[in-house]
Amino acid sequence: MRSPAWRGRVVGCAALLLCGCAVGPNYHRPPFETTASYKEQDGWKPSEPADAIDRGPWWQIFNDPVLDELERHIDISNQNVLAAAAAVEQAQGLVRQAEAGFWPTISGTFGWQRSGEGAYSSGLGISGLGAAGGTGTSLVPSVHSTNNYYSAGVSGSWQLDIWGQIRRTVESDRANAQASAAALASARLSAQAQLATDYFELRAQDDLQAIFDDIVKAQEQSLKITQSRFRVGVAYKADVVNAQTQLLSSQAQQVNNAIQRGVLEHALAVLTGAQPASFSVKMASLAKQIPTVPPGVPSTLLERRPDVAEAERKMAAANAQIGVAVSAFFPSLSLSADDQYESTKLGNLIRTANRIWSFGPQLAETLFDAGARRAEVAQARAAYNANVDNYRETVLAGLQQVEDELITLRVLEKQAVIEEALVKAAREAESLTLNQYKSGTVPYSSVITAQTTRLNAEETALSVQLNRFTASVALIEALGGGWDARQLR
Repeated sequence: MRSPAWRGRVVGCAALLLCGCAVGPNYHRPPFETTASYKEQDGWKPSEPADAIDRGPWWQIFNDPVLDELERHIDISNQNVLAAAAAVEQAQGLVRQAEAGFWPTISGTFGWQRSGEGAYSSGLGISGLGAAGGTGTSLVPSVHSTNNYYSAGVSGSWQLDIWGQIRRTVESDRANAQASAAALASARLSAQAQLATDYFELRAQDDLQAIFDDIVKAQEQSLKITQSRFRVGVAYKADVVNAQTQLLSSQAQQVNNAIQRGVLEHALAVLTGAQPASFSVKMASLAKQIPTVPPGVPSTLLERRPDVAEAERKMAAANAQIGVAVSAFFPSLSLSADDQYESTKLGNLIRTANRIWSFGPQLAETLFDAGARRAEVAQARAAYNANVDNYRETVLAGLQQVEDELITLRVLEKQAVIEEALVKAAREAESLTLNQYKSGTVPYSSVITAQTTRLNAEETALSVQLNRFTASVALIEALGGGWDARQLR
């Protein structure tokens, strides 16, 4: 005959098997086959050293103290980042709320109630007057009693997670919390990249201001030469007018440049959480050296971009919701207990004679719902499939962004060499043409052409330099800025 101990072990194992059952599909990240290398990486060599973003804040690779100081304010004062951080805390609260479902709910009560009761008796009184008048009987209050009722007790309930509904809910909420954390990292990276881009554009405006100042100075000198030649009769009045027109046009551009610089400075203020009225950045030149980082291999992008991690975690959360929907097809089991004391006197409330208690399980199963549960499962599966498609689209967009920035950097690097030589040649041509005009061998229109060519060449070279900086920032952002999905764990 089997012993009670053996039967107890069997019952215990059965209970563990029931508690360990979680219906619905277990999550496995769908595979995404990437190429072995980036297409646009061939023929482009990143600068050295290349591991700056693996050792700390990625913007330090640019070696700009002003940029470093501005970037430190992103986590402290940027409102979008702070809002994303609050969303993470909210998601973490939902996880803790879901985890509380594993445990019983216990509540205590204490109550007092005072009630009154009136007794009535018959008596003589005026019941009504007819045509001849008369008297009758009516009920009049004679006794009034009041009583106190006291109650105290403890009650509890426990929803047993036999089919894993609570576990799947916790799994979904945890994945959503991780998605919120990835969204925070994405918002932080986006704000950091936007700040760096605006900062380099501000520096380009400072360099453009210097270019305008230099061309205005050169054109003022040309105007003086033309006026002197006109006074001695070796130049035409039209040359003086043309020189004045060219100078006024450049001065207008010189003054107008302050608008864009002011707009960029205001944008930097908002990104760092400061009021534009109390924020300013001193003028300085755009750096000449443009550091970049190697993109690695495409497969690492799945772990390095926070938006990809966010999409992947949303996919995991949607998968867990399928299990939550499937669990509705199975009966739910709950335990409830209640222990109460009731008495008309507070002094003898806690006595055995005043005790009322109850305990027992409750099994519930939906017998008919007109297909509502089946529809909910279908909805959960469709939501999961939509998240799979969004995940793959996010990965493709990330790969595209990296390829775009690689070809941009590779081509701009070659163009910068040409533009630098063009600026040098344009400056020399301007000097030679001005000397020829002084000697009377060329008309003043040649000077105007040379100066315009030099201004356009310098503006184009500056634009290429700025585009290289912004593309470098965009590449770092596309690669995740040194972020890693392991931080979510």
